[in-house]
Amino acid sequence: MAKSKKQNYMHGAAILTVGVIIMKVLGAIYKIPLGNILGDEGYSMFMGAYSIYNIFFTLATAGLPVALSRLVAEADAHGRPRQEEKTFRVALVTFTLIGVLFSFVLFMFPGWLAANYLENPDAAMSIRAMAPAILLVCLVSAYRGYCQGNGNMIPTTVDEVLEVLFKVISGLIISVLVLRAGKGLPMGSAGAILGVSIGSVVSLAYMIVYKRRHYYDLAAPFTAGVVSPDSPGEEGPTDSAAKIVRDLLSIGIPIALGACIMAILNSIDSKLCMNRLQSAARFSYFEAKVLYGVYGKAQTFFNLPAAFITPLTISIVPAISAAFAKDSRDEAAKISEDSMRIAAVIAMPMGVGLAVMSEPIMRGFYPGSHGAGPALLAIMGASAFFVCMLLMENAVLQASGKERYTMLTMIVGGFVKILVNWVLVARRPINIYGAPIGTLVSYVTMCAMNFLFMTATLERTPRLGRILFKSVFCSAVMGFSAWAAYGLAQRAVHVPGRLGMLLCMFFAMAVAVVVYIICVVATSAVTREDLELIPGGEKIAAFLRMK
Repeated sequence: MAKSKKQNYMHGAAILTVGVIIMKVLGAIYKIPLGNILGDEGYSMFMGAYSIYNIFFTLATAGLPVALSRLVAEADAHGRPRQEEKTFRVALVTFTLIGVLFSFVLFMFPGWLAANYLENPDAAMSIRAMAPAILLVCLVSAYRGYCQGNGNMIPTTVDEVLEVLFKVISGLIISVLVLRAGKGLPMGSAGAILGVSIGSVVSLAYMIVYKRRHYYDLAAPFTAGVVSPDSPGEEGPTDSAAKIVRDLLSIGIPIALGACIMAILNSIDSKLCMNRLQSAARFSYFEAKVLYGVYGKAQTFFNLPAAFITPLTISIVPAISAAFAKDSRDEAAKISEDSMRIAAVIAMPMGVGLAVMSEPIMRGFYPGSHGAGPALLAIMGASAFFVCMLLMENAVLQASGKERYTMLTMIVGGFVKILVNWVLVARRPINIYGAPIGTLVSYVTMCAMNFLFMTATLERTPRLGRILFKSVFCSAVMGFSAWAAYGLAQRAVHVPGRLGMLLCMFFAMAVAVVVYIICVVATSAVTREDLELIPGGEKIAAFLRMK
């Protein structure tokens, strides 16, 4: 069977973007009811275990699949199908060994990780439940890297959606059944996490079937062939397994280490919060778990805005890279500034919306949770804007060939977060509020550092006034309209309790969206040229009648 048809870069980026948004929505659907099922205390166990899992997950999926896709793409470009297949098979064995090692650590040492690393002993069972998922994810990553190396993003997108969908369904069902059986919150949290492994099983099955159906003819013997790589249909000898492993590790390890810096620091933050709440602020173990649990619930919404910035980061990287390749630094600077302005227009209203609507969001989706929830989300709404801007700045620097700068900013920002949390969380009047404050300060720091690096890299300094002024004005108008609409709806809607609160909230959000779009078009905060940088931008501009 012939290879699946490749997509061009923008088509592939659009496909991946749809998958990212769907996964974020499904993730919210998973975590919101799960937070209500487990409660603040149980959710702290889930979040603690997940912070450990994310380190291993990032190490397994951030670098090596990218390395595999690059090696496969190189072989494909030179017409070497046997090299492609051998690279995949060697990578599959390598990923399997890494997965076995990671799974062994999680399975054999959950008690130590929970008690000594997280300072949340009740999370031990949840950490152990994560062990099978790591091995499965490593196996799936080999298949995804292979398909991406062949320029095919469809299987990755479908596979990720299937994985999350089955994780949501199975995790919620198992958690409910375990709790109804009276097994307690630690088992309920572990049951929810077991859904991750079930989703990974479905994901792996899909990728195996897809590869056999669409790439089966590449499973040719690894014979040397005729040493004439320039001749059509002929191929020289394949690289040795040792060389392939070296190439995989030399490319993948730096990428993985850079990507896992924040995951490691976030897990340290989890331990630090639990420690400082108990040892310094003098909260009981139970109280600390409740406070950290409601903080984890607020993070569910905090993580959503970044998903909508990802399409833009994907789209502008090749444009900036092409400008640098042509030595057109002025063009690169213009694209960078315009893309940051668009990111601000997209990110700022979402951050303002989370802050203004924090109370109905937390009270409506997590009724009965600790009273700190709305204030935590309000602070994190401000942080969400800086997270999105950091993603855009990272994309600009990476496209400019300055990847090491982004690693430096993440290291510094991570330590700033730890320092602020160490001081503030320990103060009893501040307690868990210190965690989102630390997040805000750290992302502001990272954005400032990246901006300085961009100033040194680009032909001209991006103009902050042009980037931020109109988005700040439009977001302020939108935020006021959302606040006013919510207040009016509360007087007009006579539906008691949680349902009435949610109805008022959705009405206020609808009004806010309309007001913001009108304001953006009226002030020309976004132009037709700006929208053409993103997939489908021309259609959006035509719909809004933008010139």
